[in-house]
Amino acid sequence: MKAWIGLMSGTSMDGIDAILVSFQDRNIRIHATHTTDYPDGIRQRLASLSQNRGTPDDLGELDHATGSLFALAASSVIEKSGFPSTSIAAIGSHGQTIRHQPDGSAPFSIQVGDPNLIAERTGITTVADFRRRDLAAGGQGAPLVPAFHKAFFGDAGEDRCILNLGGIANITHLPAANKAPVTGFDTGPSNALMDAWCLDQTGRTYDKDGAWADEGIVDQSLLGDMLSDAYFSRQPPKSTGTEKFNLEWLKVLLNRHPDLPGADVQRTLLELTAVTVAQQIPPSPGMTIFVCGGGARNKVLMRELKRTCSPLRIASTAELGLDPQWVEPAAFAWLASQTLSGKSGNLPEVTGASGERILGAVYYT
Repeated sequence: MKAWIGLMSGTSMDGIDAILVSFQDRNIRIHATHTTDYPDGIRQRLASLSQNRGTPDDLGELDHATGSLFALAASSVIEKSGFPSTSIAAIGSHGQTIRHQPDGSAPFSIQVGDPNLIAERTGITTVADFRRRDLAAGGQGAPLVPAFHKAFFGDAGEDRCILNLGGIANITHLPAANKAPVTGFDTGPSNALMDAWCLDQTGRTYDKDGAWADEGIVDQSLLGDMLSDAYFSRQPPKSTGTEKFNLEWLKVLLNRHPDLPGADVQRTLLELTAVTVAQQIPPSPGMTIFVCGGGARNKVLMRELKRTCSPLRIASTAELGLDPQWVEPAAFAWLASQTLSGKSGNLPEVTGASGERILGAVYYT
């Protein structure tokens, strides 16, 4: 049985998750996992570059630095697994998104994490640059994980929704027995905006368990201003990122709401995530929402999602056999397997591309 490595770092920019898995039919077997944290200096430089504060030298240096860290994450998960590297078919590396601009006259998506370094240092064929072929075909280049969700999480008897609470929240609606097309899109901000406000106000990189947000109350006026953003009423296909929903976006709104306590702003940001997810999930009585991503560990966010999404059941993807932290890394391992098998990795009905495409560039060893 072939083994595959998936490497993922999301818009929260908190580190690289690595997974070594094998696939058989609809079963996923996890052999090892590992997380490599970004050093503070690297994370700060990545965040600055993502907001257009940087030079071509910064881009090149960070591409090399993150590529080295992605290679380290892959080597570490191999060491943990005890697998010989010769038994691993390929590495699927998402890279670190720096800028994602799928709309306009020149759509693009930029990820750093030089795959040449990953292939060279691990000695394993590496697949990367998954998003741009879908963009070239007229798609959003995101989200890409719905194809993986469809392959492994769809069910004949139950409508399901996979909710990924990463830096940005996205959903995949999986109708029972494929009775309707799969849909999926980014609903809006999740952890990245809460993390940015928490760092700005407290110096902490994130609000553990949502405890600080729980000290505050929702400011309905601020929430209303946030919800008036045109993104939330746009029809899919659509995708977004910290290019739009960032600290600057928030502070412009806060100019109209001076002197709000920091905890109230944090609680309102959490409410924004819970409300926009609930508003945009396709109505489907009896559907279960399975949550993955870092936000699944935010107890207050999970509590509020149960309220805003009621009467739908909220559960963890662990019920489907995959821990919330490892869904996206596993997806990019699977996407690498699709690429090397000559199979498509996108869902045009999700991204808006003109057709199915084989995704990614292959760096052979």
